[in-house]
Amino acid sequence: MRFIDYQSGTLRIEQMPAPEAGVEEVIVAVEAFGINRADLLQREGKYPPPKGESPVLGLEVAGTVAELGAGVTGWKPGDKVCALVPGGGYAELVRVKAAQLMPIPDGMSMQSAAGLPEIFLTAYGALIRNGQLVAGQKVLIHAGASGVGSAAIQLCKVLGAKVAVTASSQEKLAFCQSLGADLLVNYRTEDVVEKILGQWPGVDLIVDIVGGKQTNSNLKLLNLDGRIVQLAMLAGRLVQEFDMGRLLQKRATLMGSTLRNRSDEYKAHLVADLLAQHGPDFAQQRLQVPLDSTYKVSDLEQAHQRMVRNQNLGKMVGYW
Repeated sequence: MRFIDYQSGTLRIEQMPAPEAGVEEVIVAVEAFGINRADLLQREGKYPPPKGESPVLGLEVAGTVAELGAGVTGWKPGDKVCALVPGGGYAELVRVKAAQLMPIPDGMSMQSAAGLPEIFLTAYGALIRNGQLVAGQKVLIHAGASGVGSAAIQLCKVLGAKVAVTASSQEKLAFCQSLGADLLVNYRTEDVVEKILGQWPGVDLIVDIVGGKQTNSNLKLLNLDGRIVQLAMLAGRLVQEFDMGRLLQKRATLMGSTLRNRSDEYKAHLVADLLAQHGPDFAQQRLQVPLDSTYKVSDLEQAHQRMVRNQNLGKMVGYW
């Protein structure tokens, strides 16, 4: 089968043996796949796949079921599906745990479906599983125009929460507003803490991919018993002079979360919970995948460079 190799330093199409379905697994014929910042980190040697998983880039796919492993029920060849994968998405065929498959909602394109699993499962896990969000609460989402940010905004609105977002340009803030964001902050030109506390008394939950010096600012913004869910550390892994006193004063919870190295059981439960709670929202298009751009496999280097420059609004997707 064909796959996208990156070992030479550039992205190019190569050949490798096709995967085989194990017990309770299926083989998906990939039509499109999500492009994520984790792919850039893996190219740099900073985010290796979990032990035993495919070294090929790609954490989410959409396509059709091509082969069923022993013990798989509830699916048949030809079913249109999307799925989160621990690796191997940038290939024509990928092995997936059957319990982690998601049916593609009626009316959703393959390319849109390829961008669904990573952003919505990550956002759902951060907001609900970890963040314990309930209706009426206030949420701050950093990098609101990112893929995960765009999913989180929509989930918050469906759940009845108020949403503040940060972004680096007015174009990105307008994009966030179109998804339902209530309070917009340009972190390049405005003081985030001052802007938010000038309009709200504080926030109950913060979803952050930035980290670094922003962590202390996050603590200033929290209401009592507030939560911070840290998904990444784009501003660096170290926090200078972390304010432990404010953490205690707010009775705050600061938690880190990643999805790629979670257990198969955790991912299966997360998929089931998302579908049970929000399947109708996808079917009725109250939740949608905001596509920034799509790229043929021959043009993937352009896609990666667009993401490096932080130019994307929502999801980027590659297709065969």
